[in-house]
Amino acid sequence: MKPRLIFTLLMIIFLAACATTPTGRSQLAFMPDNELDAMGLQAFSNMKNEKEISQDARENQFVRCVANAITHEVGGNWEVVVFEDNTLNAFALPGSKIGVHTGLADLVDNQDQLASVIGHEIGHVLARHSNERMSQKLGAQMGISLIAAVAAPQTPMGQTALSLLGLGTQYGLIMPFSRLHESEADAIGIELMAKAGFNPAESITLWQKMAQASQGEQPAEFLSTHPSHETRIDDLRKHLPKATKLMQQAHAAGKKPNCVK
Repeated sequence: MKPRLIFTLLMIIFLAACATTPTGRSQLAFMPDNELDAMGLQAFSNMKNEKEISQDARENQFVRCVANAITHEVGGNWEVVVFEDNTLNAFALPGSKIGVHTGLADLVDNQDQLASVIGHEIGHVLARHSNERMSQKLGAQMGISLIAAVAAPQTPMGQTALSLLGLGTQYGLIMPFSRLHESEADAIGIELMAKAGFNPAESITLWQKMAQASQGEQPAEFLSTHPSHETRIDDLRKHLPKATKLMQQAHAAGKKPNCVK
């Protein structure tokens, strides 16, 4: 194939793959979203089959109340599952799936603190961070094989697929997103929770609690793959004025979540 033709084809692929995140950042994401959704659905199905699901009605109602208020702002039919796991963890997957560990649900003091984590994780999905990582590392030609690989999570390809999707070797453990992705998810998440009527100031309190928990005997896997507590808290404080206004607007519109822990 002639170099000029190759260059032209590459430019077409590049231009077609250019997208913009909710924060206005340009990104390269050329994996078909329906393939990412299929991977998310498969991974979530595997987790439900292999991980214990909480049967605590009160805890499930609390988590779903918070998640439903936030997902109402983004639309779609989201499935929410509480997994019986003491680690401080939550995640959202392409395909509109949300998982929350009982360890995190037990740690938070109120609905607003849980909303800050769920908003952050949904932020990763809205910004198509999994798509961006796969586009950068693998290329579109591997998409179909990756979907199949998720069904065999113990294989090397399966582990690669899960890690790029946002899941680790043990389901539910978040694998590292880049610092850029984490900061972007924080910015999206704090505004999203505020638009739903939650108090964005509690996001700072939540991360202070997470920082304290990481210094104790209980391992805080959620923190182990995220930016430093101080950096995250400082960045959230910068977003707080705008997010507070969004919360006030939400309250004026009658959005006042009442999710009782």
